[in-house]
Amino acid sequence: MKKIGFALILLMSVFAHAQVSINVNIGTPPNWGPQGYDNSRYYYLPDIDTYYDVSQKQFIYDNNGRWIRQNSLPAQYRQYDLYGGYKVVLNDYRGDAPYSYHKKHRAEYPKGYHGKPQKNRGNKPDKAYKQNNKYKNNNGNSKKDNSHKSNGNSKKDQNHSHGDHR
Repeated sequence: MKKIGFALILLMSVFAHAQVSINVNIGTPPNWGPQGYDNSRYYYLPDIDTYYDVSQKQFIYDNNGRWIRQNSLPAQYRQYDLYGGYKVVLNDYRGDAPYSYHKKHRAEYPKGYHGKPQKNRGNKPDKAYKQNNKYKNNNGNSKKDNSHKSNGNSKKDQNHSHGDHR
């Protein structure tokens, strides 16, 4: 009986000194997401009244009273600049339906809301990068438009020669 009591005391002391560590892997936030919030699951985008679920990589928006999840923005917001728009990071919600507090979010963060300045996790891709990755030829290689490059006909190019150094 004493052995059981001693084992029980030893076991309780181990649990009393144990530290609990929980590592929540939400997913990789998008480059347009705000820097410093890698463990947040949801953003609210006040300008377009839409949520973004980092773990599912989906936008969540209201479509006539029905909440829709999809991998891209709704058609009416496809031109929205995710890098330039403000993202409200929702740290106070756990679950699968951030829109449960939609009325509160809309009231606290109306269209045009900007809180403290944000930096994005990554840089905004330039237009040339987007175009080169959007239009691929049959070989899978990017079609490049070199019309903007100089063909050596400028006065600077005509007057410059590497073999003329003294």
